[in-house]
Amino acid sequence: MDQVFIRDLLVRGIIGINDWEREKQQDILINITISADLSAAGESDNISDSINYRTIAKKAQAQAETAERLTVEALAADIAKICLEEPGVIKVRVKVEKPNAVRFARSVGVEVERSRE
Repeated sequence: MDQVFIRDLLVRGIIGINDWEREKQQDILINITISADLSAAGESDNISDSINYRTIAKKAQAQAETAERLTVEALAADIAKICLEEPGVIKVRVKVEKPNAVRFARSVGVEVERSRE
C-alpha cells in the first residue's frame, strides 16, 4: 500500500483537562500517515489522482486550533475521521503529541489507526 505522510505539523490550540490548559493555547504536534493507492497519480502526474496533503494538513490544523478537546485521544480521532472523508483514503494513522506536557519528557501523546469500514 502506498502512503502519503505529513510529519511534525506544529499547531497551537486549547487541549487538556486541567483548568490552566483550558486558558492558554499550547503546542500540539501532529503526524499523519495515509494509506492509499497512488498508482494512478504516478502514471498521470495529476494531483486529482492523488491525496492532496496540503488540503489534509489545513483541515487537521483547523481542527486542532478550534476543537478545544479535553484529550489528545479525541483530537486524534477527529483528525482520523477528517482524513477518511477524503476520496481514496483507505487507512490513516494519526499521532497527536503535547510537547513538554510532562516534566523530563520531550512529549506525550497518542497514536490511533482507523480505516474505512
